[in-house]
Amino acid sequence: MPDLPDSNQSSDDPLSEDSPSKLTPHDQPLGGGSGSVFPFSESPPASTEEMKSETPPWREASTDEEVATPETSLPSQEEASPSFVQESVSSESPSSLTVETSSEPQPEPEPLPENQPEANLTGSQSTPSEKPPVSVSEPLPAGETEAFNLEKRSPFKTILLIILVLLVLGGIGWAVFRFLLPGVQQSKEVSLTYWGLWEPESVMREVLTDWEKDHPNIKISYSRQSHQEYRERLQSALARGQGPDIFRFHNTWLPMFKNELEPVPATVMDAATYDRSFYPVASSSLRSGVNYLGIPLGVDTLALFYNEDIFTAAGVNPPETWDELRQLASQLTLRSESGKIQRAGVALGTTGNIWHWSDILGLMMLQNGADLANPVGSLAEDTLTFYTLFSQTDRVWDETLPASMLAFATGKTAMFFGFSWDVFEIKNVNPDLNFKIVPVPQLPGTDISWASFWVEGVSQKSENKEAAWEFLKFLSSQPVMEKLYQAESKLRLFGEPYSRVEMAGALQADPLVAPFVSQAAKAQTGYLCSRTFDNGLNDRMIKYFEDAVNAVNNGKMPKEALAAAANGVAQVLSQYGLGAYTVR
Repeated sequence: MPDLPDSNQSSDDPLSEDSPSKLTPHDQPLGGGSGSVFPFSESPPASTEEMKSETPPWREASTDEEVATPETSLPSQEEASPSFVQESVSSESPSSLTVETSSEPQPEPEPLPENQPEANLTGSQSTPSEKPPVSVSEPLPAGETEAFNLEKRSPFKTILLIILVLLVLGGIGWAVFRFLLPGVQQSKEVSLTYWGLWEPESVMREVLTDWEKDHPNIKISYSRQSHQEYRERLQSALARGQGPDIFRFHNTWLPMFKNELEPVPATVMDAATYDRSFYPVASSSLRSGVNYLGIPLGVDTLALFYNEDIFTAAGVNPPETWDELRQLASQLTLRSESGKIQRAGVALGTTGNIWHWSDILGLMMLQNGADLANPVGSLAEDTLTFYTLFSQTDRVWDETLPASMLAFATGKTAMFFGFSWDVFEIKNVNPDLNFKIVPVPQLPGTDISWASFWVEGVSQKSENKEAAWEFLKFLSSQPVMEKLYQAESKLRLFGEPYSRVEMAGALQADPLVAPFVSQAAKAQTGYLCSRTFDNGLNDRMIKYFEDAVNAVNNGKMPKEALAAAANGVAQVLSQYGLGAYTVR
């Protein structure tokens, strides 16, 4: 798992510990002058008339094919043995064939009757054109018995014969190895199990069918899993050797799964290609040593949702900085005569009723240069103080309000921080809500966003790792990603934002997707990602930061609250073998 940048930076760095904290409580005006960041004012901010008007940019051989092998039959010998030679096998040497000729005189053959053809010793009749029979008492013509008498064969021809035999045998062996064995291997069917998490089988069916057309011997069995206790069930199955070959996991789960994940082979994607294909946050969060342990099929970032009707009525534009957001939140908050919030300006300041509060706080700390592995010191304290100002000082949000997503969907809050899939949740609640999405606010001089996404990996215990990686190479190719996006868009407003850098332009025209993709190149991440349901690294880290936020809201000083959180964070990181880490 990657290590997070050291909080001690050079003095030229605006977020350096050596430079004065950009989050200086109580001594800066709410409106924030030049260089004002995370300003603190005990009194609620006054309305701002002038706001910036610009919105942030957004291989098998054929059975008919002849095998190109050496000639499989010996050259025929033209030295045919005589047809009439009588051969006998020497009893002294059963394994040697020799031709014996009698040295005793033979009786003269009786003359045949006139006009009667001579009979040969084989019982067949000869014709006038046939060669006269050779008497066995006569010496055999030179060379005619040579083919049967190895003792009389010249050493050169014997060696040549042996070489030819070896060539033929070698050719046959090569042909078997080259053509027959691969055919046997390919005929063996391979079955891969694939645990998905969010996409139903109907979305995957078309691409799985395409795969099996080109790979008929490799079957993929896809199974959508429940997110409830998914991390524990997956890790337990893998430990028993009964887990899937391919599975989905969150990008921040690498420390929990690195011993169960097979590295991406260079034959599938080498390091240079990986870095060029995916966003830096994928490369940094999925690297273990010199290896990458997963391939992302999508990317997601935290963005700011705002109610366009409310903004239009107030004549304001969406904020680009945190200072602007704070002022707008106060301006757009409506209260009853008793002071009860009827419409919140923004969902910030608490934990229990704010979706993704840990992602928001993590983003703020990274932008302000705080160390998420050791959240102590003025940078961390100022960030925690700024986050709680929205409920403590400005009172634009409180714990009496409904969950932030629901409050935004029903028009009870003007601004909400969410990820791309929150669009579907909001539309399910209120299809008619008129809202837009922009990148998250920044501190002066920063350009950092927050990423949280899911990845596909291969089990180290899989018996078919090569086939599994070939499938993931197919699945993460541009044409297949496009097909998956189209299939997903049939079920919802849009598909999973592309993880490949070269595909970002294809989504620029969609105002509901473009903001998330536009931030991916500058995104960072940490172990504060919400709603991964891991009951592990993220959830345990989140709990310590939650205690710190709640403590400050209950009157404890940020320094004291963060000291307790830092001790808990150190214990969690140590348990997962992380120690101090750097988010990149």
